[in-house]
Amino acid sequence: MSPSPATEDLERLANGVLWPGFLGTALPAWLGRELRAGLAGVVYFAQNVGPELPALSAAIRAANPHALIGVDEEGGSVTRLEAASGSTVPGAAQLGALDDLEATRATGAELGRRIRAAGADLLLGPVADVNTDPRNPVIGVRAFGADAGLVARHTAAEVEGIQSAGVAACVKHFPGHGDTHVDSHHGLPRIELDPAEIQRVHLAPFRAAIAVGVRAVMTAHIVVPAWGDLPATLNPRVLGMLRTEGFDGVIITDALDMAAIRESAGIGGGAVQALAAGADLLCVGNPTNPGPAAAPDQDERDFRAARDAIVQALQDGALSAERVAEAAARVARLAGILAAEKDAPPSAADRPAADAYDAAAIVRRAVRVQGGLGAPARGLVVLDARSRATLAVDSDGSSLVDVLAGRGWSCRIDTARATTAEVTAAIREAVAAAARVGARLVVLVDRLDADETQQALVARVAAADPGAAVVNTGLAGRAGPLPVVGVLASSRIGAEIAREVLTGARG
Repeated sequence: MSPSPATEDLERLANGVLWPGFLGTALPAWLGRELRAGLAGVVYFAQNVGPELPALSAAIRAANPHALIGVDEEGGSVTRLEAASGSTVPGAAQLGALDDLEATRATGAELGRRIRAAGADLLLGPVADVNTDPRNPVIGVRAFGADAGLVARHTAAEVEGIQSAGVAACVKHFPGHGDTHVDSHHGLPRIELDPAEIQRVHLAPFRAAIAVGVRAVMTAHIVVPAWGDLPATLNPRVLGMLRTEGFDGVIITDALDMAAIRESAGIGGGAVQALAAGADLLCVGNPTNPGPAAAPDQDERDFRAARDAIVQALQDGALSAERVAEAAARVARLAGILAAEKDAPPSAADRPAADAYDAAAIVRRAVRVQGGLGAPARGLVVLDARSRATLAVDSDGSSLVDVLAGRGWSCRIDTARATTAEVTAAIREAVAAAARVGARLVVLVDRLDADETQQALVARVAAADPGAAVVNTGLAGRAGPLPVVGVLASSRIGAEIAREVLTGARG
C-alpha cells in the first residue's frame, strides 16, 4: 500500500535532514529511491570504498545532484579511504606535536583534495576535542593535544586547508569529547567539569573554527550535568550555544546508532529529539557496527527507524514542520554552495601545492625517540600488543604490522585478555624469531601512557631481550626500560617512518 500524498510530503521533508550510511560498494535500490525523493545525502564508511568509488559517487549525484557525500577521514589513525592499507596522511597528534601551522593547513588541503577526488564534498573532521583525560579511550591521538590554545590554532588551520579544496569541514565533537573516559560508541559519557572550565578550555577550538568560517559542526553524545541530563546531541541548551557563538552553518549529529543514543532514546527517538534540540543533519550511522548481529538490510532498517519516527512526530505535532524545514534549508544551502564550488575550475595554485605536499617529511619531523636506539637494525620482528580496534579507530590493523616488520615475522598478543602463560609464550617466540634471523625485536603498543598490561609486557620483554625496542602509536608514556619510537598514530605512514628510524633505511 502506497503512502498518502500527505505522508509522502512529510517523508520528503524528513529525507532532507537524514544522512545514512549504507552497505556495499554500489548504490542500493532503496537508497537510490530515497535520494530521488530528496534524501540529503550519504556518509561513506570503509565498506563503501573500492576502485569503483568515483562511479558510486556519480550514481549518487545522478539520483540527487545536490546530495551531500561525507567521509570520516581524519588522517592518522582514522581513515575510510585507505582502510585496507592504513592512512598515508599525518594525524592530529602528529601535527600538534610538530606545531607547524603551515604543515597542518597543507595536510587539511591534502585531505580535502582526496575527499574531492573520491566524489565527496564534506569531510568529518578535524577533531576539535582537547584531550585532557589521558584515559580517553576514543579520542587520544585523534586530537591535536591537551592544550586548548594549541588545539584551537591547529583546528582553525586544518579547517582552512580542508575548505580551500572546495569541500566542507565539520569540526567535532561539540561541546568537547576530550575529558571523558567512556567511549560514546558503547556508553554515555558524563563530563563533570565546571561549566566555566568547559567554556574556557573545551569550547575554544570550536570558537576558532567558527571564526575561520567552518561550515559544519558535529555534536557529541555526552552529558554535562550542569547543562541538563540530556546528551549534547539532544540538548537544546547545548546546541543553542553554537548559535550564540555566531555559527549559522549545519549542525550535524554524531551517529545515532551509537550506544549512547541507541540504548537510551533509540535511533528514532534520538532523531526526533535532535531535530527539536536544533540539529540540522542527522548522521544515522554505520550499518556494519552491530558486527555479526547486523541484518542484511541493516542500512535500510536504521534509516527507516529514523525517518518513520520523524514523520510520526510531525503528524502528532510533537515536532514542528517549521523546525524540520529550517534544518533542511540549512542543509540545502550548504549543498548548493558546495555544488557551485565543485563546478568552479581548480585554483591555479592547487596543483603545485598538491605536488609539493610531503606527508612523510611531516611525520618524520613529528616522531619522537625516547632513549638510545644504538646501531640500525638489520631487520625487525614485531610483537603487536596494541588494543583491540574500536568502532571509531581500526587500531589493530595488520597492514601496519606488515609495513613495520617488512612483511617478516610478527605475532599478535592481546595483553588485556591473555593469560600469563600466553604472554610468556609470545615473548619467548618473539625473542627466538629475532635471534633466528638476526633482527631486532619491536614491541608495538598504543596505550603505553595508561595501560598497565602494555607497560608490564614491555618490562618483561626488556628482561628477556635488552636489545629490543618499542614503537608506540599512542600518546607518550613515561620513560621505561626500552627505547621508544613515538609515532602518535596507527597509520601506514607512521609505520614506514618508524621502520626507517629503527633500520636507517628509507623507502
